[in-house]
Amino acid sequence: MELTVLGCSGSYGAPAGGACSGYLVRGGDAVILMDCGNGAFTNLQQHVSPAELTAVVITHAHPDHCVDIYGLHVLNKYGLERSCLPVYAPEGVEKTLEGLVGDWTDTFDWQLISDGDAVSIGDAKLQFSRTDHPLPTMAIDLSLDGKRLVYTSDTGPGWSVETFESGADLVLSEATYQHDDIRAPIHLSARQAGEAARAARARRLMLTHLWPTIDPVASVE
Repeated sequence: MELTVLGCSGSYGAPAGGACSGYLVRGGDAVILMDCGNGAFTNLQQHVSPAELTAVVITHAHPDHCVDIYGLHVLNKYGLERSCLPVYAPEGVEKTLEGLVGDWTDTFDWQLISDGDAVSIGDAKLQFSRTDHPLPTMAIDLSLDGKRLVYTSDTGPGWSVETFESGADLVLSEATYQHDDIRAPIHLSARQAGEAARAARARRLMLTHLWPTIDPVASVE
């Protein structure tokens, strides 16, 4: 399984080319885009042709996780003339973005996901769990090529990666804040992300969704 981070800036784009949440996962016959925040679609095209995508998974309706799907829609409809690309998303995402698009036609095949659901996308197996975040937000446990990736999406400390089976090869965790300055309880600090990943016996932790003005080295420390 190969993970490419297309954007890791939390809530808005960082000054130096910092796109918001977007992650490309490849392995076997699966080419999956997880989240598509502002700037992520531009970066996606530097790594893979959008025509190769087998599915898109949007974790929730906040723009920094989904708004660039508008560009993907335009490309698929008018450029590739492609229809029925599977898009998995919780309640609210399709309707929220419909205001931008106007009419989705048949460009995407929208699939509603809820807490506890499981789906297969080619060789990939995905499970979903609702996190501690105001809008319906889904964390993802993705298994592919004998490896497991857990992506927390956005969450406060009321949800933990321990909800999924322990021992993930990589936990990709939001870490919006540093622990001495937690601005809102709907996001994690880097320390909280580390404590949760350790409790879940993850092999590795990667911090993402970093507030644009913080020092990422300090978050790692």
